[in-house]
Amino acid sequence: MSATTESGLPATAIGPRPHSPLTVLVPTYNEAENVRPLLSALEAALDGLPAARVLFVDDSSDGTDELIRELAPTLGIEVGVLHRAEPAGGLGGAVVAGLAAAETPWCVVMDADLQHPPELAPALVAEGERTGAQLVVGSRYRAGHRAEGFTGPVRSLVSRLCTRLVRLAFPRTLAGITDPMSGLFAIRRDLWERAELRPEGYKILLELAVRTRPTVVAELPYRFRPRHSGESKAGYAEGVRFLRHLIRLRLSGPRGRMLGFLLIGASGTVPNLLATWLLIRLGVHYLLAAIVANQAAMLWNFLLIDLALFHHRRTGRPAWRLARFALLANADLVGRIPLLSLLVHDTRLGPIWASGVTLLAACAVRFVIADRVLYLPAKAEASSS
Repeated sequence: MSATTESGLPATAIGPRPHSPLTVLVPTYNEAENVRPLLSALEAALDGLPAARVLFVDDSSDGTDELIRELAPTLGIEVGVLHRAEPAGGLGGAVVAGLAAAETPWCVVMDADLQHPPELAPALVAEGERTGAQLVVGSRYRAGHRAEGFTGPVRSLVSRLCTRLVRLAFPRTLAGITDPMSGLFAIRRDLWERAELRPEGYKILLELAVRTRPTVVAELPYRFRPRHSGESKAGYAEGVRFLRHLIRLRLSGPRGRMLGFLLIGASGTVPNLLATWLLIRLGVHYLLAAIVANQAAMLWNFLLIDLALFHHRRTGRPAWRLARFALLANADLVGRIPLLSLLVHDTRLGPIWASGVTLLAACAVRFVIADRVLYLPAKAEASSS
């Protein structure tokens, strides 16, 4: 049996050293007890790499940033700390802030709790240089995987289920990534600089992989260790953020947005048809009923589209966005009403069914106008997988 390192890798796997400068990016949130052993391990891992540095992006309230500044001058490596007074975006937001501050061609992202082996940092970049990969993922699910880093079988099961879920959501984009939920990876600057990143929560690799769509991905297996100290930040709230983030990512591309828009539009047919049915039962003419019911559906659709589908593109006051959307929703009545009358009188289709047909046609037109006119993107988004 071949010799292995403490990380659980074959000894030869950590041998190659990178030629490119790199920054080891460590997001921290109340990790004061882990800083000293982490820096000691990183100092040993980066020894002999003069262009390597460590950058902490700290959101702590326990003095983690002060301890890092105190220890930095005593080390043989360059160490910096960026303390965020307003930690927007959670861990993912910290990583994005660190990427923006980094000045090296490569960044290696890892947690501060020592579950990720610090000695793997240079090996990840070396593997990227060897294979020409833009993204190199430290994977817990390749050969030699050990799960002792999880706090129990439930956490291990949840992690695997979440991994299967995201791979199912993005089968092509994540085809070459066995561990898209990993917090250990190396990424090349030319990949992250052209991306429009909108992180939420702690699964930043998923955000990066979906938004940047790397053409070449490599992986290195590693042993996921138990936490050195402190408690995991994962919990119910983070789970909810993860699911919300996954849905938003799935709807982020043009085809995903169209699907979301159509589903929201389809859901709007429920209040529309209910209002139409009620008004007709009350003796209102079906054409007038369609006009009034359209307002109920319009408000329903606007709330879902503005709060969920295009939340990242919103500009101006909500009242102004509602007014523009209402104008669009009512403008299509110019085409819907004649079509509705034609279907009722010439095809003998019932008013309710005829309303459903015209609503589907109007929904497609609304999406194009909303996507290209009402909610203009700040930057072209990645195409959907």
